[in-house]
Amino acid sequence: MRLVIARCSVEYEGRLTARLPEATRLIMVKADGTLAIHSDGNASKPLNWMVAPNVLEQQEDRWVVTNSKRERLTIWLHEIYEDVTHELGEEPGLDKDGVEAHLQRLLAEKPWVLEEGLELIRREYPTDIGPVDMLCADPDGGTVAVEVKRRGNIDGVTQLVRYLERLNLDSRLAPVRGIFAAEEIAPQARTYAEANGIKAIEVDYAGLKETESNHLRLF
Repeated sequence: MRLVIARCSVEYEGRLTARLPEATRLIMVKADGTLAIHSDGNASKPLNWMVAPNVLEQQEDRWVVTNSKRERLTIWLHEIYEDVTHELGEEPGLDKDGVEAHLQRLLAEKPWVLEEGLELIRREYPTDIGPVDMLCADPDGGTVAVEVKRRGNIDGVTQLVRYLERLNLDSRLAPVRGIFAAEEIAPQARTYAEANGIKAIEVDYAGLKETESNHLRLF
């Protein structure tokens, strides 16, 4: 991973036109080519980013990032304070808390509680930016990516949006739609999900656990 702290200005052209005025920011370039620009006061969400695959052209005074969607991100470098590269090694994945991991397992066993006729293809389906919790097939032969959270917030929806971007590049799977499942979903997260064509579903974790317990007692 490459980390550059620089005084820069940024211009984006694509789905819309946007500009960041000159300021000191962190530019992060991951091993797969994904680039993100962060400020010091914007929590974990980048101000702008370009996911891989893309092309990064470095010139003395600017970087230009382009992709197949004809998006262009130009970073004007006014002064570079630090430029370091670190090899992070293999990512072992996220250890989820017990409830979230258990909820994911229960839904993988009974995906039809999310949508009638849904069938599991694979848990932890890999993408080049991390694994999506569940990949399923619907009765019409379509592909559905499911992200499971204990509490559903905007960052979880953003994660699923990025997974869908990657999965839809695979002609064997596309088109892939999304389901965001959680015990409780924040109103802003539901609005953001629906705006991106993602179905947001609140799940009765206690009810799923009770069903599991009854099943174990019966057999």
